[in-house]
Amino acid sequence: MKKPKVVFPFTEAGMGHIMPLRSIADTFEKKYGDRVEVVRSAFFSETNNPALVKFEEKMCEFVKDQNKNTKYGFFTTSAMDFFGTKISSWFVMKTYVSGAYEAAVEHMRELKPDMVVTSHWATNYYVMTTPDLNCLSVMYCPDAHINPLFAYKTDLTLVSMKTGYDKARKKYKRYNDDNLKLVPFCIRPEAYAVPKDKKINRKNLGLPEDKFTIVLAEGGYGIGKMKDICEEVIRRDLDVTLVPVCGKNEQLYEHFKSLKVGEKTVFRPQGFCTKMLEFIASADLFCGKSGNIIAEPTFFGVPSIVTKHATSIEKIIASYYVDEIGCAINLFETDKIVDKIEQFLSNPEELNALAQNAKKNENNYGSEKTADYIFELLCKKFPDIK
Repeated sequence: MKKPKVVFPFTEAGMGHIMPLRSIADTFEKKYGDRVEVVRSAFFSETNNPALVKFEEKMCEFVKDQNKNTKYGFFTTSAMDFFGTKISSWFVMKTYVSGAYEAAVEHMRELKPDMVVTSHWATNYYVMTTPDLNCLSVMYCPDAHINPLFAYKTDLTLVSMKTGYDKARKKYKRYNDDNLKLVPFCIRPEAYAVPKDKKINRKNLGLPEDKFTIVLAEGGYGIGKMKDICEEVIRRDLDVTLVPVCGKNEQLYEHFKSLKVGEKTVFRPQGFCTKMLEFIASADLFCGKSGNIIAEPTFFGVPSIVTKHATSIEKIIASYYVDEIGCAINLFETDKIVDKIEQFLSNPEELNALAQNAKKNENNYGSEKTADYIFELLCKKFPDIK
């Protein structure tokens, strides 16, 4: 019997979409790869189709613009909420880049999937608007709620945060016990191989073992308050190790390398980082804009200062970690952020309480349950693979 083909299409629109899907694909293949064919697809770039390449580039530019201009970010997500799922999905997918929708559907047909598993709404839309594919579509929403583009119809939608699950069941009539599932956050499997001991990670990374360590990140594009925060910590010469991770923002990385640092502050800027998990696990404190990256310090019991909400989506994500988990605080002004860091240094009680709350959530991680739900759905169409 021919194995069913399960396609995982990766979309470059921020690491918050890429990393969870990689986690799901790895776990699914490990558990069920003997019974299915797993295909990882760089969907928008692998054919070199100009319209698809441009569509992905425009999505990246859109995310960057939202982070550069908070008013624009909130306006776009508010407009999406106002117009709702069908109109917002149609507008983005059919009008954003001329010819992209047609090219994407053609490529999806070329892949000949039996199931598409995605962490981005775009590839789900292509499947669900192309009935002749005769293909199942599963979408994992990495955010704290299911926004209108993620709420487009699927065979199965998965979400990791209880508040988002409950809100979706109330807001959208199409969801029921069968097509919406609550699952643990799909953290990268390699996170489990990283030591939980901060000093071990610091030693492995060449950082001072006994110094208060702060890791800063603003997502893959490195756009946020990180520059101002680092410069203020350096100006005050705080007795900390400061590790800003610049991602793809090479200009910021080069700027950081040029800064002069005082006697107390240890400054170790990173560019696009291959050891991000190890750095996060070495930290006493994480600072960065809201987004799904907050899940990783929480996994390692590291408290977070959320320094920016670029969109209403990010505001809801931050609220989950601040109000529901209790492992983070919102602070948006540079001086107040650095004041709070100084307060943590002199009086760590509040920081320790945040860390304990983070550790209480450590069991809500992993991709196995997601992989099982995906396989269960596939078995309904292909019962012989059980």
